[in-house]
Amino acid sequence: MSEIRAGADEETSVLSGAHLDSLVGALRQCGYEVIAPVRRDGAIVYERILAADELPIGWTDRQEAGRYRLLPRDDGACFGYNLGPRSWKQYLHQPRRLVWKSRRSADGIHFEESAEDPEPLAFLGVRGCELHALSIQDRVFSTGEHHNDDYLRRRGAALIVAVECTTAVDTCFCTSMHTGPEVGPGFDIKLVEVIAGPEHYFLVQSGSHRGAAILEHLSLTAATPAQLQRGRAAVSAVREQLDGSRRAFDSSGLQELMYRNYENPHWETIAERCLSCANCTLVCPTCFCSTNVDTTDLTGDNSERWQYWDSCFNSDFAHVHGGSVRAGTAAKYRQWLTHKLATWQEQFGSSGCVGCGRCISWCPVGIDITEEVRLLRESEQP
Repeated sequence: MSEIRAGADEETSVLSGAHLDSLVGALRQCGYEVIAPVRRDGAIVYERILAADELPIGWTDRQEAGRYRLLPRDDGACFGYNLGPRSWKQYLHQPRRLVWKSRRSADGIHFEESAEDPEPLAFLGVRGCELHALSIQDRVFSTGEHHNDDYLRRRGAALIVAVECTTAVDTCFCTSMHTGPEVGPGFDIKLVEVIAGPEHYFLVQSGSHRGAAILEHLSLTAATPAQLQRGRAAVSAVREQLDGSRRAFDSSGLQELMYRNYENPHWETIAERCLSCANCTLVCPTCFCSTNVDTTDLTGDNSERWQYWDSCFNSDFAHVHGGSVRAGTAAKYRQWLTHKLATWQEQFGSSGCVGCGRCISWCPVGIDITEEVRLLRESEQP
């Protein structure tokens, strides 16, 4: 987590769209491996890049409940799309990691904890909702009595280059959750991409001393009032679009709503469609459930403990002595949504949902979290 630089939001510079590669080069020159959006297998995913031309330039996405498609754009926008199925958590809270290993010898059993030094990563293209998701996982893994030291090491080595949204899809509802489209605090560098006729440039701000050090390597000019206004207008247009969308809803009182409806028969209605496939938890940028698996070799002298992502939709996850405490699909979905919107508040002081809409797009049967909240509210009305 980077130290926030006072007064950073007052200094805005301009980087030519043709010179975005100089930012990638500066990050690499300063020792960071750059992770950024790329087009792969018909989707936008996050992978390592060496140059800016590996970004999905000239591509956008169309998302609806249970549908995701990439389409060409008629301009050369570098960030003219929204979110794919993967999130940044895969690089911080890894899907699979070695926790410890042990070896038995003549003088006893020796344990060795896995504590590798993570490589510095620069996340290029973090959206406002995703930045909120990172801050939520920071609280999950750093608060309380037990810390996830592996996460904290990786997070401390990561540099955040955020991008404000100038486009939105049908499944976005970040304004309802107060997480976007603007980028909040926590970034090292912030970009706003502006395309106005022949002009293509990025408004650039630093948010930390690490970010300011990177920008010193770039050829920047001071932003004019007209350039600033174009950037603000592009982001404001997205906010107006989302505020007027059919998925916009009042997120106040969600915790109480969930608690009041614990026995609502609507959960059974959802269960008639839900496949318990766990897609929603896998694509969610804040879900953090995991399980541990212990293995030994054939000699019995060497053993390892591995941590894997898990899901509250898996029957084994809720298995205790005597069976699963959430055997039915209705109980599993109720657990997921109630934890996400209600009990998360008690544990970590915020909602576990950032309005990214991934769980809507990547649900095979198109279950819509915003629709389910609306139906729960309506079920309480006479």
